[in-house]
Amino acid sequence: MIEAVMIWNEPNNLSHWDFQMDPGWKQFAMMTRMAASAIRAERPSLPKVLGGISPIDPNFIRTMASEGVVDAVDVIAVHGFPLDWNHWQIHEWPDKLAEIRAVTDKRLWVSEVGVSTFGAEEVQEFGLVRTAELLRGKVERIHWYSLYDLPRAWPATTRHREAEGSSYYRHFYMGLLREDGTPKRALKHFHTLTPDLGICQWFHFEDHRLEPAVKWLRELGVKHLRTGLSWADSHRPNWEQWFDKQMKALEGFETTITFCFTPGSRGQRDDHTSPPKDPAEFADFCARMVRRYA
Repeated sequence: MIEAVMIWNEPNNLSHWDFQMDPGWKQFAMMTRMAASAIRAERPSLPKVLGGISPIDPNFIRTMASEGVVDAVDVIAVHGFPLDWNHWQIHEWPDKLAEIRAVTDKRLWVSEVGVSTFGAEEVQEFGLVRTAELLRGKVERIHWYSLYDLPRAWPATTRHREAEGSSYYRHFYMGLLREDGTPKRALKHFHTLTPDLGICQWFHFEDHRLEPAVKWLRELGVKHLRTGLSWADSHRPNWEQWFDKQMKALEGFETTITFCFTPGSRGQRDDHTSPPKDPAEFADFCARMVRRYA
């Protein structure tokens, strides 16, 4: 059921890891090494993926190598959104992959790539087809982000707000399906691109979209799925029932599970991006989840 585990998400993005509290990512590196060791003790053969980086930055990978993190994982992952947030163009994807391959010989995945329909659905349609042309056969895994639009009533997991123009609002238009489950233009192409393209779909705590998402994933022929189990959610009441329900529903897919998000009570400050007070607690969470679901 679990194909791989990813340790954190976008650690070089302030929306996911507060590296201003952790200059040089020293605490992140220690936490990641401890988590990798704990996962290895449970399932030695289970691939461990360094949290997908955004922006794509070879200097960050060099930093992780100097801190022993690259040696502790099996896969390096990158995220790219050149038609929405990145300061490079979509045709530069091969160059971006080459930049990472120049600094590591680890396996390389694209664990999030997507295009919003904020401006027009035709942009996403073009972006999906062009992304597939550029990436198929170039990396082991490609996870398209995402299946569903983020509901407008939910906050986006980002520090960006109105101060950066449309940046924040684009988060709500990344799906191949609208919030109400109706298809967008690009969806009609996706079944022609599977199983080469997988899906990255985050499920919120007690997410009402779980069952319809599974139905759509099966209809589209998706084989590889990326989602997450939130350390922060494991501090909610009834968390085990929700985790069990989610993982049971996803049994039919080869799933990469991302472990991330610091519980407010366990962080050096009350925020999901905070370095934990005790990194061993995150490592223990990873081990327990692997023991339970892998």
